[in-house]
Amino acid sequence: MKKNILLLILLCCFSLLSNAQSSTEAKGVIDSLTSTVFNGRGYTKNGMQRAANYLKTQYEHIGIAPFGPDYFQTFTYPVNTFPGNMKVRINQQELIPGQDFIVSAESKGINYKGILIKRDSTTYINHEQRIIVKLEAKLTWSVAKEEADYTLILVDKRALKNDPDSINMDIKNEFVPQFKASNVCGIIKGTLQPDSIIFITAHYDHLGGMGNSTYFPGANDNASGIALLLSLAKYYSVHPPAYSIAFICFAGEEAGLLGSKYFTEHPFTDLKNIKFLINIDLVGTGEEGITVVNGSIYSQAFKQLVNINQQFKYLAKINSRGKAANSDHYWFTEKGVPAFFIYTLGGIKAYHDVYDRAETLPLTEFDDLQQLLTKFSNELMHN
Repeated sequence: MKKNILLLILLCCFSLLSNAQSSTEAKGVIDSLTSTVFNGRGYTKNGMQRAANYLKTQYEHIGIAPFGPDYFQTFTYPVNTFPGNMKVRINQQELIPGQDFIVSAESKGINYKGILIKRDSTTYINHEQRIIVKLEAKLTWSVAKEEADYTLILVDKRALKNDPDSINMDIKNEFVPQFKASNVCGIIKGTLQPDSIIFITAHYDHLGGMGNSTYFPGANDNASGIALLLSLAKYYSVHPPAYSIAFICFAGEEAGLLGSKYFTEHPFTDLKNIKFLINIDLVGTGEEGITVVNGSIYSQAFKQLVNINQQFKYLAKINSRGKAANSDHYWFTEKGVPAFFIYTLGGIKAYHDVYDRAETLPLTEFDDLQQLLTKFSNELMHN
């Protein structure tokens, strides 16, 4: 009896140690992906390709085999980029890129000094040069697949003391008609039913850089999801699964779910072989639990997830949501693949801004979510 109790204590201690190790390794991954080396994993300074190479190296180190001819599934799409000057002065006040202002993603570049005319309480324009300045409560950047014939500057309304009446700007854009990006695809073969596949997916791209020195780190969106995907990959590399498990890191999500769309149109396996897909995005918090997109669509699988959580008391709450085209699960669902998109709730509010940084990302429920998804995946493989 004493031996059994001692064994149980040792197993619990080992489990706690493993969880702590997962969190520590996850922080290292997030620190790396949000560093200046990858420049926001986007469209300047080769950030996205560097991130893809980093993920390939991680797959090789873990022991994940390529899924397809090699690890990369390459595709192209148009994108408007800002690789050069990013200077704006309003009322002779120098504004800080990312903090005081952002240039709307579709904007054309311009070098101009002149006046602004007030159109309403938040909008100021220069008709001749097609310049628009809008005051905003929060700066939220994005990615555009086209170049407009105007320049839109979004300014944090707290940055200015007076209404804008003059502007001096030097902004450089470059429209890239065929930007090359790659999904990074690996697989661990199943021991019992290798033709049945569980997909675990997350996008690794983010918004990239705006000018020479400003970039958007994307810690929660979605370095956190990539860190969790890699943690799950490490688990299954030493605990061989019954089904095969594919680990897909998508590119082009921020530009419109482009990587996942391309994969569903050029799959490495018959989509009917995918028994379930778990997409993870924005998973760096969790104080208030998680939301499961498609939870109300695939009610039986959602019930399994909830039952596991109730049994082991991992998360405060699991919310069910219906169908939504808000992450990379969407195109798979449209093709008939059962899929969940899971994101955490609570904590930091940084989103698509320069404040989504690794040092402020709490990873509150990272370990619990990993254990929940591991048990859920294992249950899917034994239904």
